[in-house]
Amino acid sequence: MFVLTVDQRRSRRDIDRVESVLHDLKSAPLLRPFDRTAGDEIQAVTDDPHLVVKLVLDLLRREYWSVGIGLGPVEEPLPAQTRAGRGPAFEAARIAVERAKKAPARIAVEQAPADATLAERAADIDGAFTLLGTIVIRQTPDGREAIALMDAGLTQVAAARQLGITKQAMSKRLLTAGWQAELAGRRLAERLLTRSQI
Repeated sequence: MFVLTVDQRRSRRDIDRVESVLHDLKSAPLLRPFDRTAGDEIQAVTDDPHLVVKLVLDLLRREYWSVGIGLGPVEEPLPAQTRAGRGPAFEAARIAVERAKKAPARIAVEQAPADATLAERAADIDGAFTLLGTIVIRQTPDGREAIALMDAGLTQVAAARQLGITKQAMSKRLLTAGWQAELAGRRLAERLLTRSQI
């Protein structure tokens, strides 16, 4: 299982952004949806590596969140509300989000229990997400807009047309945004998450 514990950054000097993000993410096909756990923190549970990567990128692009991912078992059956969940993956997510608050890419991954082999896997996943997060948080709004169109399935020519720019300008935006590196990072993170389930 993957438990995502997400905490709003600088919440004491900012508005409460929890309700807005809960609304935006309510349709995500999670085992247990995002739920406010305490104050400015939200939590969700999934077993889908692809969804974890997608959600992490979405949250990092919003620029207001620190993201912790806990890997491992949870107590089953899962309760109706995410915040009532228990188990090692929840504990690992708590440790991860605390570490993410101080991490340059605002993302951290922890594995439970602390088995040497599992800890090594978690370190690899953490490294992949750190690299991916570093790329994403440096992207400009123009770069993110270009990537969103590519993610929607448009060709570079069609995306350029929609943005009202030339194909060359579109290529430059994607290059500057590190789109190819982001794609490679997404695939790597997803593969590592999948292997952690075996």
